[in-house]
Amino acid sequence: QVQLVESGGGLVQAGGSLSLSCAASGNIFSRSAIGWYRQAQGKQRELVAVITSGGNTNYADSVKGRFTLSRDIHKNTMDLQMSSLKPEDTAVYYCNVRWVLLREYNYWGQGTQVTVSS
Repeated sequence: QVQLVESGGGLVQAGGSLSLSCAASGNIFSRSAIGWYRQAQGKQRELVAVITSGGNTNYADSVKGRFTLSRDIHKNTMDLQMSSLKPEDTAVYYCNVRWVLLREYNYWGQGTQVTVSS
């Protein structure tokens, strides 16, 4: 069973910066797609950024140029650096890891709140 522990988040004013971290139990990052999703109140969960199992990084159009996703496969951690935050970035952010080996494995963190005040 994979466990994902998130840290970071909180309250920040518009234009500010925050950093989110996710640590995974087990050596899984090197063979997984890893990323962050978010869910604003009353909305569906959406992709924020992902590093594919092939090592490519993709961002939602709404965060391109403002957010940076990185990983450390030796420490099994990943960080989401968020800058120029906007009120519409307010959401619960979830860490996710996913891979396929005979079947799909898909794990989520518990979520961390990010609130951007205007």
